[in-house]
Amino acid sequence: MTALWTSAEAEAATLGHATRAFSVSGVSIDTRTLRPGDLFVALAAARDGHDFVAQALEKGAAAALVSHIPEGLDETAPLLIVDDVLKGLEDLGRAARARTGARVIGVTGSVGKTSTKEMLRAMLSGQGRTHAAEASYNNHWGVPLTLARMPADTEYAVIEIGMSNPGEIAPLARLARPHVAMITTVAAAHLAAFGSLEGIAREKGAIFDGLEPGGAAVINLDLETTPVLLGMAQARGAQVIGFGAASTADWRLDESRSHEETTVVRAHHGADPVLFKVASPGRHFALNALGALAAATALGADTVIAAHDLGRWAPPAGRGTRERIVVDSVDETYFDLIDDAFNANPSSMAASLEVLIGARPVDGIGALGAGRRIAILGDMLELGPEAEAMHRAIAAQPGLASVRIIHCVGPLMRHLHAALPLAQRGEWVETASELASRARMLMDPGDILLVKGSKGSKVSLVAEALRRLGQSV
Repeated sequence: MTALWTSAEAEAATLGHATRAFSVSGVSIDTRTLRPGDLFVALAAARDGHDFVAQALEKGAAAALVSHIPEGLDETAPLLIVDDVLKGLEDLGRAARARTGARVIGVTGSVGKTSTKEMLRAMLSGQGRTHAAEASYNNHWGVPLTLARMPADTEYAVIEIGMSNPGEIAPLARLARPHVAMITTVAAAHLAAFGSLEGIAREKGAIFDGLEPGGAAVINLDLETTPVLLGMAQARGAQVIGFGAASTADWRLDESRSHEETTVVRAHHGADPVLFKVASPGRHFALNALGALAAATALGADTVIAAHDLGRWAPPAGRGTRERIVVDSVDETYFDLIDDAFNANPSSMAASLEVLIGARPVDGIGALGAGRRIAILGDMLELGPEAEAMHRAIAAQPGLASVRIIHCVGPLMRHLHAALPLAQRGEWVETASELASRARMLMDPGDILLVKGSKGSKVSLVAEALRRLGQSV
């Protein structure tokens, strides 16, 4: 076993007390995913992690990070005792960042953080030992956990940084100390907590507070709030690298062509042409990929190799993945599912509908004859006092008339349902489970169905119910 942390190293990092010598090969906060050899971190969340320490040790944890000896254990158990468990995890993350010579990218934005992080992982993995979180670990415990898991010999690290409330990004950025900080976009996500797009932009721009001296800020130049971000980056003395369709962009998007499963992108880096492919349809993926390529290049990666390796990326589950669901292998009948049910705000909703509008259903294989575009849309949450108007406004999206049926889920989506033309209105239901129970009635072979909504709307239940109608290929 290669030691990620020895007890002596962990003691020095946290100023804690180890009850006995140990070495760990990983760090875990969940007994359900814990691997033998992990350090179990007893965080307090919905349940106090101390209640699970004994179980973690039984499952093979090499030690546990605790603030006291849990009931039923004594000092013969391998424990690292600290004053505060979350602070102890932060201290481990800080020490991990300090001991590595890795080049670090920090990624934030209202939309596309996780997809961009995974694009960067794909681009950098072929050029050196690369570390990034396995999931969307971007909050007050996710960032230190990602850092604490980083091996000392890491050459590239990609740290995703998110927020729900003011003041969250800056301390996480200072913990990560990125050499390059990228902001994908600024949109009306968590608007209720910030009051305005400018407020969201200022919180996103706080990622520049953590930049290493001489670091680079990679900024989307196509935003209403771009001047705010530019001002914050310049105030920190960052090297500003712009991407987008703007004529002044260092990485300029010339054209993106979406196909059934890919997007082909033509761009320029200065005077140099750049051509690459993204394994998912959508202009938003093209823009994020262009920004990621700019960030990887700023970090010192080879641009040509990075653009080639970008082809290894595919959207994570629930974030725009497109699947073919075969419902009858004998008759070869199927429908396509676009599962984008992980989260939603007006910007990402528009992007997902644009993908659906550009997709082509298949005629002649279903009972109805003509394949249809169908949208199943759940509430967009945390939008503040303008939430109802933002839901109604979806009805005015260009090209929406080509979507044959729009089913709406949740109290806020009732406002969209009322704004739609009668011929386009599908069902409106209070909860996603009501629609999921009738999944078979929602589709016909040849259809393309988009499922999109905030995680709290639980429209993922509908996506799962549709998936169970056949076999995904």
